[in-house]
Amino acid sequence: MTIAASTYTSITTKHLIPLIKALPKAELHLHIEGSFEPELMFKLAQRNNITLSYDSVEALKEAYQFNNLQEFLDLYYQGMNVLQTQQDYYDLTRAYLDKVHRQNVRHVEIFWDPQGHLERGIDFATQITGILQALKEARSQQGMSYRLIMSFLRHLSEESAFETLEQAKPYLDEIYAVGLDSSEQGHPPEKFERVFAACRELDLKITAHAGEEGPPDYVWQALDLLQVDRIDHGNRSLEDPALVKRLADSQMVLTVCPLSNLKLQVVKDLGQHPIPAMLTAGLKATINSDDPAYFGGYMDENLIQLQQAVGLNAEQIITLVRNSITGSWAEEERKVELLAELDKVVSQFS
Repeated sequence: MTIAASTYTSITTKHLIPLIKALPKAELHLHIEGSFEPELMFKLAQRNNITLSYDSVEALKEAYQFNNLQEFLDLYYQGMNVLQTQQDYYDLTRAYLDKVHRQNVRHVEIFWDPQGHLERGIDFATQITGILQALKEARSQQGMSYRLIMSFLRHLSEESAFETLEQAKPYLDEIYAVGLDSSEQGHPPEKFERVFAACRELDLKITAHAGEEGPPDYVWQALDLLQVDRIDHGNRSLEDPALVKRLADSQMVLTVCPLSNLKLQVVKDLGQHPIPAMLTAGLKATINSDDPAYFGGYMDENLIQLQQAVGLNAEQIITLVRNSITGSWAEEERKVELLAELDKVVSQFS
Protein backbone atom coordinates (compact mmCIF):
# COMPACT_ATOMS: atom_id res chain seq x y z
CA MET A 1 0.00 0.00 0.00
CA THR A 2 1.36 3.44 -0.97
CA ILE A 3 0.28 6.33 1.23
CA ALA A 4 -0.22 9.68 -0.48
CA ALA A 5 1.87 12.62 0.74
CA SER A 6 -1.37 14.46 1.58
CA THR A 7 -2.02 11.81 4.22
CA TYR A 8 1.04 12.90 6.18
CA THR A 9 0.26 16.61 5.98
CA SER A 10 -3.25 15.97 7.30
CA ILE A 11 -1.84 14.66 10.60
CA THR A 12 -1.66 17.66 12.90
CA THR A 13 1.06 18.39 15.44
CA LYS A 14 -1.21 17.63 18.39
CA HIS A 15 -1.69 14.11 17.04
CA LEU A 16 2.01 13.26 16.64
CA ILE A 17 2.52 11.82 20.12
CA PRO A 18 -0.63 9.65 19.94
CA LEU A 19 0.57 8.55 16.49
CA ILE A 20 3.98 7.52 17.86
CA LYS A 21 2.33 5.50 20.62
CA ALA A 22 -0.07 3.78 18.22
CA LEU A 23 2.40 2.81 15.49
CA PRO A 24 3.63 -0.82 15.43
CA LYS A 25 7.36 -0.61 16.04
CA ALA A 26 10.47 -2.73 15.59
CA GLU A 27 13.50 -2.24 17.84
CA LEU A 28 16.82 -3.18 16.25
CA HIS A 29 19.35 -1.92 18.81
CA LEU A 30 18.71 -3.04 22.39
CA HIS A 31 21.25 -4.44 24.83
CA ILE A 32 19.30 -6.68 27.17
CA GLU A 33 21.74 -5.96 30.01
CA GLY A 34 21.01 -2.27 29.44
CA SER A 35 17.32 -2.77 30.22
CA PHE A 36 18.19 -3.52 33.86
CA GLU A 37 15.90 -1.24 35.87
CA PRO A 38 17.23 -0.44 39.38
CA GLU A 39 14.26 -2.07 41.10
CA LEU A 40 14.87 -5.40 39.35
CA MET A 41 18.61 -5.17 39.95
CA PHE A 42 18.04 -4.82 43.68
CA LYS A 43 15.53 -7.67 43.65
CA LEU A 44 17.94 -10.07 41.93
CA ALA A 45 20.86 -8.96 44.09
CA GLN A 46 18.84 -9.78 47.19
CA ARG A 47 17.74 -13.12 45.74
CA ASN A 48 21.37 -14.04 44.99
CA ASN A 49 22.84 -12.62 48.21
CA ILE A 50 24.91 -10.03 46.34
CA THR A 51 25.73 -6.71 47.96
CA LEU A 52 25.54 -3.72 45.63
CA SER A 53 27.62 -0.58 46.02
CA TYR A 54 24.43 1.42 46.56
CA ASP A 55 22.20 1.22 49.63
CA SER A 56 18.91 1.99 47.87
CA VAL A 57 17.17 2.08 44.53
CA GLU A 58 17.22 5.87 44.73
CA ALA A 59 21.00 5.93 45.26
CA LEU A 60 21.47 3.65 42.27
CA LYS A 61 19.27 5.85 40.11
CA GLU A 62 21.37 8.86 41.09
CA ALA A 63 24.46 6.99 39.91
CA TYR A 64 23.01 6.78 36.40
CA GLN A 65 24.90 9.92 35.37
CA PHE A 66 27.77 9.68 32.88
CA ASN A 67 30.21 11.95 31.12
CA ASN A 68 31.15 9.45 28.42
CA LEU A 69 30.74 5.90 27.15
CA GLN A 70 33.42 4.43 29.41
CA GLU A 71 31.87 5.82 32.62
CA PHE A 72 28.57 4.26 31.59
CA LEU A 73 30.20 0.91 30.81
CA ASP A 74 31.85 0.80 34.24
CA LEU A 75 28.40 0.88 35.88
CA TYR A 76 26.87 -1.34 33.20
CA TYR A 77 29.31 -4.18 33.86
CA GLN A 78 28.87 -3.80 37.61
CA GLY A 79 25.13 -4.26 37.17
CA MET A 80 25.71 -7.49 35.25
CA ASN A 81 27.11 -9.12 38.38
CA VAL A 82 23.67 -9.80 39.85
CA LEU A 83 22.79 -12.07 36.93
CA GLN A 84 23.59 -15.55 38.22
CA THR A 85 20.89 -18.04 37.24
CA GLN A 86 18.74 -18.95 34.26
CA GLN A 87 15.79 -17.42 36.12
CA ASP A 88 17.67 -14.12 36.39
CA TYR A 89 18.22 -13.92 32.63
CA TYR A 90 14.59 -14.85 32.06
CA ASP A 91 13.34 -12.19 34.49
CA LEU A 92 15.51 -9.49 32.93
CA THR A 93 14.42 -10.31 29.39
CA ARG A 94 10.76 -10.74 30.25
CA ALA A 95 10.67 -7.39 32.06
CA TYR A 96 11.95 -5.65 28.93
CA LEU A 97 9.53 -7.48 26.62
CA ASP A 98 6.52 -6.71 28.82
CA LYS A 99 7.54 -3.06 28.95
CA VAL A 100 7.90 -2.57 25.21
CA HIS A 101 4.86 -4.67 24.38
CA ARG A 102 2.84 -1.94 26.10
CA GLN A 103 4.48 0.53 23.70
CA ASN A 104 3.37 -1.42 20.61
CA VAL A 105 6.84 -2.77 19.89
CA ARG A 106 5.98 -5.78 17.73
CA HIS A 107 9.43 -7.05 16.75
CA VAL A 108 12.68 -6.97 18.76
CA GLU A 109 16.29 -7.70 17.88
CA ILE A 110 18.16 -8.10 21.14
CA PHE A 111 21.89 -7.91 21.78
CA TRP A 112 23.48 -9.81 24.60
CA ASP A 113 27.12 -9.88 25.72
CA PRO A 114 28.05 -13.47 26.65
CA GLN A 115 31.70 -12.60 27.33
CA GLY A 116 30.69 -10.24 30.12
CA HIS A 117 29.01 -13.16 31.85
CA LEU A 118 31.49 -15.90 30.94
CA GLU A 119 34.21 -13.84 32.62
CA ARG A 120 32.17 -14.10 35.83
CA GLY A 121 31.84 -17.85 35.57
CA ILE A 122 28.27 -17.94 34.23
CA ASP A 123 28.12 -20.62 31.57
CA PHE A 124 26.82 -19.96 28.07
CA ALA A 125 23.84 -22.29 28.41
CA THR A 126 22.55 -20.53 31.54
CA GLN A 127 22.56 -17.18 29.77
CA ILE A 128 20.99 -18.10 26.46
CA THR A 129 18.42 -20.51 27.86
CA GLY A 130 16.94 -17.89 30.19
CA ILE A 131 16.87 -15.21 27.48
CA LEU A 132 15.29 -17.52 24.90
CA GLN A 133 12.63 -18.73 27.32
CA ALA A 134 11.38 -15.16 27.69
CA LEU A 135 11.59 -14.43 23.96
CA LYS A 136 9.65 -17.56 23.04
CA GLU A 137 6.98 -16.82 25.64
CA ALA A 138 6.56 -13.29 24.29
CA ARG A 139 6.17 -14.71 20.80
CA SER A 140 3.50 -17.22 21.82
CA GLN A 141 1.66 -15.06 24.36
CA GLN A 142 2.01 -11.54 22.92
CA GLY A 143 2.70 -12.11 19.24
CA MET A 144 6.14 -10.49 19.36
CA SER A 145 8.68 -11.70 16.83
CA TYR A 146 12.39 -11.59 17.62
CA ARG A 147 15.97 -12.14 16.59
CA LEU A 148 18.82 -12.78 19.03
CA ILE A 149 22.18 -11.10 18.37
CA MET A 150 25.35 -12.24 20.13
CA SER A 151 27.79 -9.35 20.61
CA PHE A 152 31.54 -9.50 20.96
CA LEU A 153 33.17 -7.06 23.38
CA ARG A 154 35.70 -4.99 21.49
CA HIS A 155 37.82 -4.19 24.54
CA LEU A 156 38.63 -7.91 24.74
CA SER A 157 40.84 -9.80 22.31
CA GLU A 158 39.84 -11.38 19.03
CA GLU A 159 40.98 -14.69 20.53
CA SER A 160 38.34 -14.27 23.24
CA ALA A 161 35.75 -13.62 20.52
CA PHE A 162 36.77 -16.83 18.74
CA GLU A 163 36.44 -18.77 22.01
CA THR A 164 32.95 -17.35 22.52
CA LEU A 165 31.95 -18.21 18.96
CA GLU A 166 33.02 -21.80 19.62
CA GLN A 167 30.77 -21.93 22.69
CA ALA A 168 27.90 -20.52 20.63
CA LYS A 169 28.04 -23.18 17.91
CA PRO A 170 25.56 -25.60 19.57
CA TYR A 171 23.04 -22.73 19.65
CA LEU A 172 23.45 -21.23 16.19
CA ASP A 173 19.91 -22.20 15.21
CA GLU A 174 18.78 -19.68 17.87
CA ILE A 175 21.42 -16.98 17.24
CA TYR A 176 20.63 -14.99 14.10
CA ALA A 177 23.46 -12.47 14.04
CA VAL A 178 26.64 -11.26 15.70
CA GLY A 179 27.52 -7.72 16.73
CA LEU A 180 30.45 -5.70 18.08
CA ASP A 181 30.00 -3.36 21.05
CA SER A 182 31.66 -1.93 24.19
CA SER A 183 34.38 0.77 24.21
CA GLU A 184 34.79 2.07 20.67
CA GLN A 185 37.79 4.35 21.11
CA GLY A 186 41.05 2.51 20.49
CA HIS A 187 39.30 -0.68 19.37
CA PRO A 188 38.73 -0.37 15.61
CA PRO A 189 36.65 -2.93 13.72
CA GLU A 190 39.77 -4.18 11.91
CA LYS A 191 40.80 -5.80 15.20
CA PHE A 192 38.04 -8.40 14.63
CA GLU A 193 38.26 -8.97 10.89
CA ARG A 194 39.08 -12.69 11.13
CA VAL A 195 36.35 -13.63 13.60
CA PHE A 196 33.68 -11.85 11.59
CA ALA A 197 34.87 -13.67 8.47
CA ALA A 198 34.30 -16.89 10.40
CA CYS A 199 30.83 -15.69 11.36
CA ARG A 200 29.96 -15.00 7.73
CA GLU A 201 30.99 -18.54 6.85
CA LEU A 202 28.43 -19.71 9.43
CA ASP A 203 25.74 -17.65 7.62
CA LEU A 204 25.29 -15.28 10.54
CA LYS A 205 24.15 -11.72 9.88
CA ILE A 206 26.68 -9.09 10.94
CA THR A 207 26.38 -5.69 12.56
CA ALA A 208 28.80 -3.47 14.45
CA HIS A 209 28.79 -0.36 16.60
CA ALA A 210 30.71 2.26 14.65
CA GLY A 211 30.77 6.04 14.36
CA GLU A 212 29.30 6.72 17.81
CA GLU A 213 32.43 7.94 19.61
CA GLY A 214 34.79 6.47 17.03
CA PRO A 215 35.63 8.30 13.77
CA PRO A 216 34.04 7.82 10.34
CA ASP A 217 36.98 5.54 9.50
CA TYR A 218 35.51 2.96 11.88
CA VAL A 219 32.35 2.92 9.75
CA TRP A 220 34.44 2.40 6.61
CA GLN A 221 36.22 -0.50 8.36
CA ALA A 222 32.91 -2.05 9.42
CA LEU A 223 31.70 -1.89 5.82
CA ASP A 224 34.87 -3.01 4.04
CA LEU A 225 36.57 -5.33 6.52
CA LEU A 226 33.72 -6.79 8.57
CA GLN A 227 31.27 -6.61 5.64
CA VAL A 228 28.41 -5.70 7.94
CA ASP A 229 24.74 -5.98 7.05
CA ARG A 230 23.99 -2.85 9.06
CA ILE A 231 25.66 -0.19 11.25
CA ASP A 232 24.81 0.50 14.88
CA HIS A 233 24.80 4.25 15.64
CA GLY A 234 26.77 5.70 12.70
CA ASN A 235 26.26 9.33 13.78
CA ARG A 236 29.72 10.48 12.79
CA SER A 237 29.25 9.21 9.25
CA LEU A 238 27.89 12.67 8.50
CA GLU A 239 31.42 14.06 8.82
CA ASP A 240 32.41 12.26 5.60
CA PRO A 241 30.42 13.14 2.44
CA ALA A 242 31.77 10.13 0.54
CA LEU A 243 30.68 7.84 3.35
CA VAL A 244 27.23 9.44 3.45
CA LYS A 245 26.84 8.83 -0.28
CA ARG A 246 27.87 5.20 0.08
CA LEU A 247 25.48 4.59 2.96
CA ALA A 248 22.63 6.31 1.12
CA ASP A 249 23.27 4.52 -2.18
CA SER A 250 23.37 1.11 -0.49
CA GLN A 251 20.49 1.93 1.88
CA MET A 252 22.58 0.58 4.74
CA VAL A 253 20.46 0.53 7.89
CA LEU A 254 21.68 2.75 10.75
CA THR A 255 20.34 1.89 14.22
CA VAL A 256 20.42 5.31 15.88
CA CYS A 257 19.75 5.83 19.60
CA PRO A 258 18.84 9.46 20.45
CA LEU A 259 18.57 9.35 24.25
CA SER A 260 21.74 7.27 24.42
CA ASN A 261 23.49 9.88 22.30
CA LEU A 262 22.33 12.60 24.68
CA LYS A 263 23.15 10.74 27.89
CA LEU A 264 26.65 9.82 26.67
CA GLN A 265 27.18 13.34 25.30
CA VAL A 266 27.58 12.20 21.72
CA VAL A 267 25.28 15.19 21.23
CA LYS A 268 25.24 18.02 23.76
CA ASP A 269 21.58 18.86 23.16
CA LEU A 270 18.83 16.67 21.73
CA GLY A 271 17.82 19.61 19.55
CA GLN A 272 21.13 19.17 17.74
CA HIS A 273 20.56 15.50 17.00
CA PRO A 274 21.56 14.49 13.43
CA ILE A 275 18.43 12.44 12.62
CA PRO A 276 16.87 15.19 10.45
CA ALA A 277 20.14 15.56 8.54
CA MET A 278 20.32 11.79 8.09
CA LEU A 279 16.83 11.67 6.63
CA THR A 280 17.52 14.62 4.36
CA ALA A 281 20.65 12.84 3.09
CA GLY A 282 18.59 9.77 2.24
CA LEU A 283 20.09 7.56 4.94
CA LYS A 284 18.04 4.61 6.18
CA ALA A 285 18.02 5.67 9.82
CA THR A 286 15.99 3.96 12.54
CA ILE A 287 15.22 4.87 16.17
CA ASN A 288 16.11 2.57 19.05
CA SER A 289 16.65 2.73 22.82
CA ASP A 290 20.10 1.08 23.22
CA ASP A 291 20.26 0.79 27.06
CA PRO A 292 16.89 2.23 28.12
CA ALA A 293 17.13 1.70 31.89
CA TYR A 294 20.33 3.73 31.98
CA PHE A 295 19.48 6.33 29.35
CA GLY A 296 16.00 7.34 30.43
CA GLY A 297 13.66 5.90 27.87
CA TYR A 298 12.36 3.03 25.76
CA MET A 299 11.06 3.29 22.20
CA ASP A 300 8.19 5.70 22.78
CA GLU A 301 10.32 8.00 24.92
CA ASN A 302 13.06 8.11 22.29
CA LEU A 303 10.65 8.96 19.50
CA ILE A 304 8.60 11.44 21.52
CA GLN A 305 11.53 13.35 23.02
CA LEU A 306 13.29 13.47 19.65
CA GLN A 307 10.13 14.72 17.95
CA GLN A 308 9.75 17.47 20.51
CA ALA A 309 13.43 18.44 20.35
CA VAL A 310 13.93 18.63 16.58
CA GLY A 311 10.33 19.06 15.40
CA LEU A 312 9.91 15.83 13.46
CA ASN A 313 6.79 15.87 11.29
CA ALA A 314 4.44 12.97 10.63
CA GLU A 315 6.21 11.90 7.44
CA GLN A 316 9.59 11.77 9.20
CA ILE A 317 8.18 9.78 12.12
CA ILE A 318 6.48 7.29 9.85
CA THR A 319 9.63 6.98 7.72
CA LEU A 320 11.74 6.17 10.79
CA VAL A 321 9.27 3.54 11.98
CA ARG A 322 8.90 2.07 8.50
CA ASN A 323 12.70 1.92 8.15
CA SER A 324 12.87 -0.13 11.34
CA ILE A 325 10.41 -2.67 9.96
CA THR A 326 11.89 -2.96 6.47
CA GLY A 327 15.44 -2.85 7.87
CA SER A 328 14.79 -5.57 10.41
CA TRP A 329 15.83 -9.20 10.05
CA ALA A 330 12.26 -10.42 10.49
CA GLU A 331 10.84 -12.92 8.01
CA GLU A 332 9.52 -11.21 4.88
CA GLU A 333 5.93 -12.22 5.59
CA ARG A 334 6.28 -10.72 9.08
CA LYS A 335 7.49 -7.45 7.57
CA VAL A 336 4.49 -7.39 5.24
CA GLU A 337 2.20 -7.95 8.22
CA LEU A 338 3.78 -5.15 10.28
CA LEU A 339 3.78 -2.71 7.34
CA ALA A 340 0.08 -3.38 6.84
CA GLU A 341 -0.50 -2.61 10.52
CA LEU A 342 1.50 0.59 10.14
CA ASP A 343 -0.50 1.71 7.10
CA LYS A 344 -3.73 1.01 8.96
CA VAL A 345 -2.68 3.19 11.89
CA VAL A 346 -1.55 6.00 9.58
CA SER A 347 -4.90 5.90 7.77
CA GLN A 348 -6.72 6.16 11.10
CA PHE A 349 -4.80 9.33 11.96
CA SER A 350 -5.14 10.99 8.55
